[in-house]
Amino acid sequence: MQRVFFLASALMAAQSLFSQKNTALADTLVPFRWDSEKAALVESTRSGQNDPVTAVNLTADSIAPLNAGQDLPFLLRFTPSLVVTSDAGAGIGYTGLWIRGSDPSRINVTLNGIPLNDPESHAVYWVNIPDFASSTDDVQIQRGAGSSTHGAGAFGGTIKLGTTGFKAEPHALVNNTFGSFNTRRHTVMLGSGFINNHWNFEGRLSKIASDGYVDRATSDLRSYFLSGGWFGEKSSLKAVVFGGKEITYQAWNGTPQSRLTGDTEAMLAHAANEGYSDAQLENLLNSDRRYNFYLYENEVDNYAQDHYQLHFTHRPGEHIAINLSGHYTYGRGYFEQFRESQNFEDYGLQNPIIGGDTIATTDLIRRRWLDNDFYGATWSVHYQGNRLELTWGGAANRYDGRHFGEISWMETAAEVMPGTRYYANDGNKTDVNSFVKANYSLTDKWMLYADMQVRNVDYETAGIDNNRVPFDVTDKLTFFNPKGGVTWLPNSQMKVFLSHSVANREPVRSDYVDAPAGKFPLPETLNDTEAGIERTGRKYRVGLNFYHMLYKNQLVLTGALSDTGSPLRTNADRSYRAGAELEWAWNFFKNFIWAGNLAISRNRIASFTETIYDYSVDFEAMEIEHRDTDISFSPSVIAANQLIWQAIKTEKVKLELAAMSKYVGKQYLDNTSNAGRSLDAYLVHDARLTADFSLKSVKSVQVNLLVNNLTNILYSSNGYTYSYIFDDPITENFYYPQAGLHFLLGINLRF
Repeated sequence: MQRVFFLASALMAAQSLFSQKNTALADTLVPFRWDSEKAALVESTRSGQNDPVTAVNLTADSIAPLNAGQDLPFLLRFTPSLVVTSDAGAGIGYTGLWIRGSDPSRINVTLNGIPLNDPESHAVYWVNIPDFASSTDDVQIQRGAGSSTHGAGAFGGTIKLGTTGFKAEPHALVNNTFGSFNTRRHTVMLGSGFINNHWNFEGRLSKIASDGYVDRATSDLRSYFLSGGWFGEKSSLKAVVFGGKEITYQAWNGTPQSRLTGDTEAMLAHAANEGYSDAQLENLLNSDRRYNFYLYENEVDNYAQDHYQLHFTHRPGEHIAINLSGHYTYGRGYFEQFRESQNFEDYGLQNPIIGGDTIATTDLIRRRWLDNDFYGATWSVHYQGNRLELTWGGAANRYDGRHFGEISWMETAAEVMPGTRYYANDGNKTDVNSFVKANYSLTDKWMLYADMQVRNVDYETAGIDNNRVPFDVTDKLTFFNPKGGVTWLPNSQMKVFLSHSVANREPVRSDYVDAPAGKFPLPETLNDTEAGIERTGRKYRVGLNFYHMLYKNQLVLTGALSDTGSPLRTNADRSYRAGAELEWAWNFFKNFIWAGNLAISRNRIASFTETIYDYSVDFEAMEIEHRDTDISFSPSVIAANQLIWQAIKTEKVKLELAAMSKYVGKQYLDNTSNAGRSLDAYLVHDARLTADFSLKSVKSVQVNLLVNNLTNILYSSNGYTYSYIFDDPITENFYYPQAGLHFLLGINLRF
């Protein structure tokens, strides 16, 4: 058995301790609750109180002090084993998060129980729902395989977002935030409160704009949220409609290592290797760490997404609750690209003859489109008895995606009309699952847990890809995902648990489409063992969790390329993540709270074959065997620290000051454990000031000042690498630099 290295990670966003006083330290986790004042069943994203699941729970109040317009991942960055990144460098635009080193495509995200991950790529694009934190009631982050949920299998974590609650009193909020890089966030929220003991309506409009830290990495984001519901004594019906529209200037390419180090000779070599034009070379040499490869003024991603949900809850008896939800999501948009000296043949076009000369290349502008529909239903029946808690649930979802590319403009157009399509393909996916989850109390101190899920996936995609290569893929998979565990409650202050889970996950779209002939990708399997202990006192909470996540056929990058040059992922026979997570929060003095986390882990691939291509004479693939190497983007140490001082706390005035830190250890850009292809460790210090007071005509005025990267360190949070041989070995590293010292100042007016 592989040696297990444990990690210590301290959890708990300290803000929640103030929002709920010291009782937050003993916060309970329930799947639903009956609110007698509202006479309604109020759903929750949280797992059962005694489930053997490693999780952290956050309320809207706990994340509000950090909510200044940045994407949701940045509001969660102080939770255990979580790492965030931003393409534009300041948390607005394209952002992502990793849990225990698992990338965004391996983190299952649901919103009111509805899958949010893209069914084909498995990723979540937070930029499509900007300012969604302002409409979120609670967040649960499960680490590991977690409990059964809908959508793609969780291979590192699960994030459950809930918006089904509401405020009982009428309310309104106006927010205006301003900050570095010309950042602005404007939000208006309205709520009806409880009308005639049965009705409730809420709405939000938001606009966020930023120039970004990286050159030209602008964001223009708009979003809306509407909900309305009827709540009776035994039933409730609630509609939720929300969406977003984003236009972001692309900063996807990152910054070459030579530009970050300022090595002119290396920059010239990089430009020569990549075939830069004179304008591109000048841009590289005259820039700095904020360098952006793109120069075309409309090199943007333009996408809109609308979500529709309908949730019905019925409680026929004291012990039973029935939930039924329907949903539909419509997404559409494109990213626009300017490309120089493109071959007509690569776009399925004949070389035009002009003035007797045959023209082979032209500059052009193209748009790559995605137009898709996602719809389905989820259901559950929950029974709560004296000793037995039982849930039966399931879902049936369908995705229809249309991928196509259009030529918008050509310098030498000949007879080609604007809007001409040069590729088109469809992807269709049906996902049906059902699960049974049970908690049984053997005694007042011992509980057994079982969770059994069956999931059927039917995926078909066919057509011509963006490189004009025809493909036709069909895969039908059936997964059985069992989970089981035991919980021991020796007293009212302590919880001890042990669990084992099996999770299976299908490959993503690119794994299928780019796979060489005869090398069909296999699904991945995870065996996750978790053991933990938690203790809660009147002024403290501490928890220690150990985990071992063993993967079979995990898909990893090896350097291999498809026939068209796309990176390929290959199934690695055996790999694992192992560690320990320690979490604590301590109200050590009347107005002071200390919370922190520290994570130490070992993340290894038993063996894989790296592929490097030699372009010196001919296209030749060289293979290098590797054994017991680090998994890419999996730091062995992750830590966070928060110290909060409630300087003033009266009925009319509150003032909080917080010092916050995040440490992320060294990360490798590929799976070779090569120090020359890595991200340096970084330690970032932030500070927050929150003042809350009331005025005669305003219920509450809240001023939030966030100062990020106080010490102005120059660091990168993400990157990529590739290597090849052209006479000599060449490695190209690219990084995503993050902003130095910057601030966000928000003013919230509540009525």
